[in-house]
Amino acid sequence: MPGASGNFAVTRSTLRQQIADALRDEVLAGRLQPGQEFTVREIADQYGVSATPVREALVDLSAQGLLDADQHRGFRAHEYSPEDFHGMIEARTLVTDGMFHALTDGHLAHLQPDEPRVAAALAGVRRRGEEAQRAALAGDLTVLIGYDLRFWRELGSVFGNPYLTDFLHRLRVQTWVFVVQHLRRLPDLRGRLWAEHTDLVDVLARRDIDAARTIVESYDAHSLSLVEGLTAGGTGKGPARGSAGEEPPAPGADTLS
Repeated sequence: MPGASGNFAVTRSTLRQQIADALRDEVLAGRLQPGQEFTVREIADQYGVSATPVREALVDLSAQGLLDADQHRGFRAHEYSPEDFHGMIEARTLVTDGMFHALTDGHLAHLQPDEPRVAAALAGVRRRGEEAQRAALAGDLTVLIGYDLRFWRELGSVFGNPYLTDFLHRLRVQTWVFVVQHLRRLPDLRGRLWAEHTDLVDVLARRDIDAARTIVESYDAHSLSLVEGLTAGGTGKGPARGSAGEEPPAPGADTLS
């Protein structure tokens, strides 16, 4: 298990959140492997804190589907299956499609991209997308995951429904948890990770929902293709994709983020 990574604030609620965030990062980084077991006491000793906020943090992560609780053996990192991943992609698609629909036929149809509040929000999302694209094209998985999660969370917040935003964020964390263990096996991720974040923001700013759906559908198809190849023991099989204007990756490369 990882050692403590800094000083914690004194409140129990803050400790609980910081421990949960630190362990989530360990899972996303692939350092906490699926099926790996640990106890409340082990985590408390590692972070130098009492058992109570650790137990609360682990219960929170269990509720998010990242850990499994065992009454007699403590906790273990959840093991997602390829079937789980397919279900996550399907749910993720339904959420994003509903968000896009709200821009044209729903309660957000009145929003205009040039409104100051909307323009500022989209500019912030685009900056996150630029950072995610740079990391994806460089094959830097750790940096990509952080910016990708922030990108989608901030994009979701533009639509004004915190419940959808939180649900989408949870789905994206779970998909990353599943795929990271497989992507870490690949020697070079350059050209294999999805990098169309800014393209998506741009078409949404133009209210081109058909183009947005096309981008997301293509992204999902390539994600599924790559995971099928990796879980079958190969190196993935979807063609790589970069952002618009980038040089096309080498033939046979794959994509996911």
